[in-house]
Amino acid sequence: MHLGLPEEIDPSLFRFLPEGVDVTRIGTKLTGELDLDMWVLPLNPKQAAAARPHIRSVHVVQSQYAGVDAFLSLVPEGATLCDAQGVHDIPVAEWILAAILASLKYIPFYVHLQAAGDWKQRIGAETLYLGTHPGEQPKTPPALADELTGKTVLIVGYGSIGRATEERLKPFDVNVLRIGRRQREGVEAEDRLDDLLPQADIVILLVPLTEQTRGFMNRKRLAVMKQGALLVNAARGPVVETDALVEVLHSGRIHAAVDVTDPEPLPMGHPLWSAPNLLITPHIAGSSPGMMDRVMRFIGDQCRRYLAGEPLAHVVTEGY
Repeated sequence: MHLGLPEEIDPSLFRFLPEGVDVTRIGTKLTGELDLDMWVLPLNPKQAAAARPHIRSVHVVQSQYAGVDAFLSLVPEGATLCDAQGVHDIPVAEWILAAILASLKYIPFYVHLQAAGDWKQRIGAETLYLGTHPGEQPKTPPALADELTGKTVLIVGYGSIGRATEERLKPFDVNVLRIGRRQREGVEAEDRLDDLLPQADIVILLVPLTEQTRGFMNRKRLAVMKQGALLVNAARGPVVETDALVEVLHSGRIHAAVDVTDPEPLPMGHPLWSAPNLLITPHIAGSSPGMMDRVMRFIGDQCRRYLAGEPLAHVVTEGY
């Protein structure tokens, strides 16, 4: 079996590959043509696009990501595309939990006070709390952080990352609502989104980017979210309409935590940088020390399946 791997993958990780696999390391300066049974895409779509003209024939194209929207155009006709669902469950679920807690505990606000060296302004956190709890009056002592316990959490795109996220939320005694591609036990279908959005204190986006999900969190849907709700986007930036998000953040109706943006990377001076009530990280949720071990374990299993003539895992159909 001929396996093409990005040259940046540490050869020590080849230990996860079964016997009978011949590895070709693919760099950025290809000159000849390659015949491969399986091509593992690099993490950078531009590197993949540069390598694609040199891939003469390939049976399986394997992504290192759970989402494959950036690579769909690079798959040769007749080749099978597989994603790496499950590989990123741990770090992304942990990022989601961290983003929720950081937002509810107003950590960005307190980091700002730390940078200013002025704790006297901490009472401003009560304004943040009252803005997310309409109808409540100032408390004694003042509420300077919110609580996760008891919140209703809506997970939109309930796959393996959604399940991993729910597991990490269980100790906080939250009420979880789930939306998936299709209705199944405990999971609502996508057409229930508009009904469930107004019920949720926290909305977590985990859907893949397709023509159907592009911009599906639009101005209308952001407007029906509960006053003070938290929107968490760990999916893809274009799933949310950026202009509408900036507008609703400035209105103070909701707050948000995002690991992805549209555009991405976010250019200097973009309105999202200065939008209030927003926590941004630069698409790092899945990047952790254990990532490549999990990637190569999965690729090793895919190679074993291929050699044994078994069905491959996570074959992409209809874009995901």
